[in-house]
Amino acid sequence: MLDNHAKIIQFFSVAKEVTGRKKLQKMIYILQKCNIPFEEKYNFHFYGPYSEELTLRIEELCNLGFLHEVKEEKSNYYQYNYTLTSDGEEFLNQFHLDMPDYTEKVNLLREKSSRFLELVSTMLYFDHLPLEDIIEKVHTVKPKQKYTKEEMEEAVRFINEVKQ
Repeated sequence: MLDNHAKIIQFFSVAKEVTGRKKLQKMIYILQKCNIPFEEKYNFHFYGPYSEELTLRIEELCNLGFLHEVKEEKSNYYQYNYTLTSDGEEFLNQFHLDMPDYTEKVNLLREKSSRFLELVSTMLYFDHLPLEDIIEKVHTVKPKQKYTKEEMEEAVRFINEVKQ
């Protein structure tokens, strides 16, 4: 049971820091779609794929003192920043996780905005469809985002890059 918690802690040992709950959700989902064995179940939600399991795990890991959460007030919302604690590192050292090296993928994901990762994760959510249908689906489920043709093309390139 704690293996899944350890995998999240290990993700933070690779990522070092993640700013934004939405970004965190999208990063784990995209890694999952790249065959990194995270096991959280995702459903489609307001901002694309969302895992309640991941939200609960993050909350538990913060309560245990393995992750440090900083809540920062922005103009009209709160932004959360997550980092691994030394207790989290000690916890992780008790596990032997059979995880591939996904450092490069995490570095690619960290460079991107939450908005862009929302687009990428939404496209990946519908990756069982042909590309034209995926694009149409994104415009249907995310009309307020007004993603441009250029953003869609960049997302397709990014998906190909991160899946390698």
